Amino acid sequence: MSKFYTACGSHSLIITAPTAEHAAMRLIDEVMAAHVWIYDDADLSEQDRRDHLILEALLHLSSSVTVSQQGLGRADAGQFEVPELLEQWHRLMTGISRLFVAAGLSPRRVLPVVLDETHGPNLPR
Repeated sequence: MSKFYTACGSHSLIITAPTAEHAAMRLIDEVMAAHVWIYDDADLSEQDRRDHLILEALLHLSSSVTVSQQGLGRADAGQFEVPELLEQWHRLMTGISRLFVAAGLSPRRVLPVVLDETHGPNLPR
C-alpha cells in the first residue's frame, strides 16, 4: 500500500491505501462520518438522505478531491469528483443498513448509541 496525501476544501488526510481512489474515498468517509446518523433515521426517505449529503458537501467540500504521493497541494495521483464519491459512499452506507436488516438485526444503528449518565460506563466517584 502506498502513502497518499488527500485534500478537499479545508479537509486533508494523509493515509496509506491500495489506490488513489481508495484514498479519496477515505477522505470522504472521514468528512461525512458525522452524518452517518441519517441512515439510522427510518423517517428519512432515500431522497432526504441524498439531499442531506449534497447540502453538507456544498457547505464543507470543494468540487473534487486531489490525491498526491508527493505532498499536499499536488494532484499527481489524480483528482476525483466529489459527486461521484458521495454517490459511492451513499450506496455503501445504504448497503450496510440493508445488510443489518437482512441479517435480522433490524433496525440496527450504524453508529453506537451516545453514552449518557444512565448508559455510560461505571466510573469511579
